[in-house]
Amino acid sequence: MLGIVQQDHLTVKSELKLLNQVQQWFEQFCLKYLSPEGWSESQLYRLNLALAEGFTNAVRHAHHALPPETTIDIDVSLFFDRLEIRIWDCGKPFNPDAIREPEPGTLQVGGYGWFLLRRLADRVVYERANDNQNCLLIVKYGLQSQ
Repeated sequence: MLGIVQQDHLTVKSELKLLNQVQQWFEQFCLKYLSPEGWSESQLYRLNLALAEGFTNAVRHAHHALPPETTIDIDVSLFFDRLEIRIWDCGKPFNPDAIREPEPGTLQVGGYGWFLLRRLADRVVYERANDNQNCLLIVKYGLQSQ
């Protein structure tokens, strides 16, 4: 496995109004490290949208019963062949396999965010860590590795 080339970390309170700050932080990382490496605007847009979906899911679902001061940690790691985003929250565990994928042409309540995440990224993994935190891992491979 190839080592990390660049990484960054952001801790924010569990408030939807901070989504813009989260996205601006990520955009700065992308402009500084991914754009010079040839990552396309389309790839960066999809990653930013996936980050926004993961963050808002943590705020709306994992932290809905917790005080807004509860923090969410976001790690971004650039490897030679991929970018990984990890979103850590303190909410109750959930089972992504229990979310029914929306059927084309039908409407359902919920489940679209998880469906969208899996379409935007090359790999999406939910894990419950030993310290009772949830970790959402979002992976996008660079063009050279596809």
